[in-house]
Amino acid sequence: MLTIGQLAAYVGVTARAVRHYHQIGLLPEPERDASGYRRYGPTAVLSLIKIRTLADAGVPLSQIGQMLEADASTFAEAVQRIDSRLRDEIERLETSREHIAQLAALESLALPPEVIPYLDRLREIGVSERMVEGERAGWILLAARWPDRIGALMPGKFAQLEDPRVVRLYRVLSEIYESDASDDPRLEEAADIMAGLAEEAYASGEMDFGEAAHDDLPFDLMDTLVVESDPRAARLLDLMRERGWARWTRMERLPEPPAGPQA
Repeated sequence: MLTIGQLAAYVGVTARAVRHYHQIGLLPEPERDASGYRRYGPTAVLSLIKIRTLADAGVPLSQIGQMLEADASTFAEAVQRIDSRLRDEIERLETSREHIAQLAALESLALPPEVIPYLDRLREIGVSERMVEGERAGWILLAARWPDRIGALMPGKFAQLEDPRVVRLYRVLSEIYESDASDDPRLEEAADIMAGLAEEAYASGEMDFGEAAHDDLPFDLMDTLVVESDPRAARLLDLMRERGWARWTRMERLPEPPAGPQA
């Protein structure tokens, strides 16, 4: 007859585990002998071996008792259910590993993969890291609202970078944001370029935002993000209003001021 320590060592578990199995009713607790010790026989050893085997296989402790009492067909059904659960868990973990691998670089955190080459292209044309970080944040906000639209937007964004005016705009804004001037004179140039591009897009019908035109929230967030990232952006917005345009990420033509009274 074995003590609890000898039983645990024989089966390859801890005495603490044996006591826990007693507490949850998996392993019957024997009476104490005259010396005050619990003594375990072969039946207890066999039961503990089965419990350990099922637990090591991933069977929840809450189900082990039922499986030990089940007949052959019921036991097989339970094993099938546990196997299915484990398969689902493995698939979930594999998916998590794929996501973790994609997050190996901070650049890709919460960012659609289609946008990463675009950010790399901005760097190639001389855009500062601060501007690139602002672009990245804006795309994250946009993708959270319209995750299925990002891929369709990217060809147009790459095409815009073939326009020397757009490249110049990015470079001017980069220079402004890297400077310490509170009211940089280059803001005037940036506003002129943006207004010119807006006029051209408006005339060609490129400012048709479709369903997005009725959803202001993402654009409001991105506009606010720009101002929060650099207070001088507010001055640029004022300059754009002087040129007849409002907003930042989705520019809108302002109504013409009413004509004054004729002399």
